[in-house]
Amino acid sequence: MQHEGETWLTAARARIAATPLGPMSEQMGRVEEIGDGVAMISGLRDVRLDELLLFGKGQFGYAQVLDDERIGCVLLDSAVQIEAGDSVAGTGDVVRVPVGDALLGRIVDPLGRPLDGKEAIMAAASSPIERPAPSIVERDLVSEPVQTGILVMDTLFALGRGQRELIVGDHSTGKTTLAVDTIIAQKASDMICIYVAVGQKSSSVRRAIDVLQSRAAFERCIVVVAGSSGPPGLQWIAPFAGFTMAEYFRDRGQHALVVIDDLSKHAATHREIALLTHQSPGREAYPGDVFYVHARLLERAAKLSKAKGGGSLTALPIAETDAGNLSAYIPTNLISITDGQIVLNSKLFHEGQKPAVDVGVSVSRVGGKTQAPILRDAAKSLRLDYAQFLEMEMFTRFGGMPDNRVRRQLTRGERIRAILKQPQYAPQRLADEVAMVLAVQSGLLDSLPLDAVSDFRALLSQALDDNAPQAVQSILQAGTLDDGQREVMMGAMEELAKSLFANEDAVGTASDDASGGAT
Repeated sequence: MQHEGETWLTAARARIAATPLGPMSEQMGRVEEIGDGVAMISGLRDVRLDELLLFGKGQFGYAQVLDDERIGCVLLDSAVQIEAGDSVAGTGDVVRVPVGDALLGRIVDPLGRPLDGKEAIMAAASSPIERPAPSIVERDLVSEPVQTGILVMDTLFALGRGQRELIVGDHSTGKTTLAVDTIIAQKASDMICIYVAVGQKSSSVRRAIDVLQSRAAFERCIVVVAGSSGPPGLQWIAPFAGFTMAEYFRDRGQHALVVIDDLSKHAATHREIALLTHQSPGREAYPGDVFYVHARLLERAAKLSKAKGGGSLTALPIAETDAGNLSAYIPTNLISITDGQIVLNSKLFHEGQKPAVDVGVSVSRVGGKTQAPILRDAAKSLRLDYAQFLEMEMFTRFGGMPDNRVRRQLTRGERIRAILKQPQYAPQRLADEVAMVLAVQSGLLDSLPLDAVSDFRALLSQALDDNAPQAVQSILQAGTLDDGQREVMMGAMEELAKSLFANEDAVGTASDDASGGAT
């Protein structure tokens, strides 16, 4: 027993000798007010802006406003157990999120905590949610396409790797569907996709997750959820957390796509926090820095130079309008920040033209420079032809019999509009898009009934795989199509059109017979 006591004493003395001795100081603050996800704190003089704060009962928040006497702290956890008088301490660090491959295939909150019921995420590293955007010299030209699989986007408003393209429209016009379809289309690409839900209803988020898990390459996706019932602090940091997770892959030479659904709700959360922390309201009660908040977020999307690895981060922010008012404060801000906008029209949506993209207002400021060359060559006059058709259609509604040339243009325009319709969650391959454009531009669909165009689209992929496999592989692998392959592809589509004609004739004959018998 004496030997064991001497051993313990020797070890204790060694621990004491290794303990650094010196003066220590620690600041402790106190909660003065608490409510609506915001706490007003006094006593923490050395706290920095955006510093992570730890409450006495284990909750976290971050310093949003620094006044002379008090600190406005936005909570990142539930405020149920926090009361006035509770202690608060600074951590000396900013808000960080885990990053790395361990997040792939997971559903997490903006702090990286799992929401899918699986094991805790053992990330290799963590990064601050606020990171500087790449400088001008660190960027490269946006020249590589992002194939969305959505014909109207890939042909008329091409999206490039490193671009920021706003999706904007009224409530329930297909904004989320457009973004989710783009993620699904990356199943055949090398892009990492991050979907960030900000202030969305649980049912909407669940629906989007179910689609991604069943149709997309979910093992290369990350879903970040800050629901409408969660703390406003989590909703505020969610877009920044999603960008930080994506930048991990971009900085390693990979390619990432971030969808923020949506920034209108993020702006409303920012306004709520600003008013609760007594910041001065401005236009539409938003604080004056809301533009800067979104600008510094979206500036982080970029295509890096070869010296920095050549990775890219593409952003698809979503914004909601009221009654199509694009001149409202937040949509106006976001349009001026981004590289273009896809505007969804509620009238087109209710008429059945889905995706309901308003081609007259939508624009991509990067444009054809990022478009796949083979698709650019095939669709070079498509936008002009469609615009002329829309204008001509408007005039012919007022009466008068158009001549043969105008009738042909109207017929062609109706087929262009028909091929731009697309069912949700069914993005097309590049080869199918090229074939659809060639079919309508060559006049192959002019004599096909409008109702049969959707059937033509549905059967096209299988017909090309069966009858023009070399042409399909050439487009998908090399992005080229020689004259011989083009003829084979056109022949396959002509056979498909003939089979649809035969079916239409058979249906028409049967209808006539039934009508005659009844008479």
